[in-house]
Amino acid sequence: MRQLISPSPVLGFVGVVGLLTALHDAGGLGQRGWVAGLASGAALGVALAYGLVRLGRRSLLPADRVTLTRAVLACGVTALVADSARSVTDLDVLVTLCAVALALDAVDGWVARRTGTASPMGARFDMETDAFLILVLSVQVARDLGWWVLGIGAARYVLLAVGAAGRRAPWLRGQVPARRWRKVVAAYQGIALTVATAHVLDERVVTTVVAAGLALLLVSFGTEVVALRRRPAVDVGASLREPAPLDATVAEAVQ
Repeated sequence: MRQLISPSPVLGFVGVVGLLTALHDAGGLGQRGWVAGLASGAALGVALAYGLVRLGRRSLLPADRVTLTRAVLACGVTALVADSARSVTDLDVLVTLCAVALALDAVDGWVARRTGTASPMGARFDMETDAFLILVLSVQVARDLGWWVLGIGAARYVLLAVGAAGRRAPWLRGQVPARRWRKVVAAYQGIALTVATAHVLDERVVTTVVAAGLALLLVSFGTEVVALRRRPAVDVGASLREPAPLDATVAEAVQ
């Protein structure tokens, strides 16, 4: 069993604590920020440890380490959002963390291709990290634009519930071909929410930009569901061994 224990989850949690300490020293992170940041860091460590043990892996692949860095940054974003970004400095730091995390989203995919170390776990880790960051950002932006923005962040988790319903509707568990435009749609979500968080544009413009993101997301998921519903029954049966399709949609969007 010893060989299955990986230090990566612990290092990730230590990284979160270090980031929270730096945020506290820089702007006085409040109690809510600490609680939210530590809770998300602990969840990150547990989920990552579970994934590694389940696959019998001792260490992360090169691209996974980049994703872990993004996950640590996402925990810092969570802390600042929970603390309501109390000052202009906090807001600047929040936007900076988001921008770096979004930039690294392109790096981990490049590293995976460059080193030939792409893996299903790495793709899932990347997907969940991005989905979580988008959820937290949607909470931040919803404070200014309205709670409808939460539809963007909640989409991934609603689709998990829909995937569970696939037991009663097997066609929901099929797989459709990847579409590059869906990747663009999900990348747009993170950029739009970060711009909205930065308060650099007029509120009406920001509302339009974010609403367009939600509309595009609904179109992306909607076309996937329609495509699945129209597939021949024989294809559906063959695809039951594959991951839930709506999980794949989100993966396309956030990678």
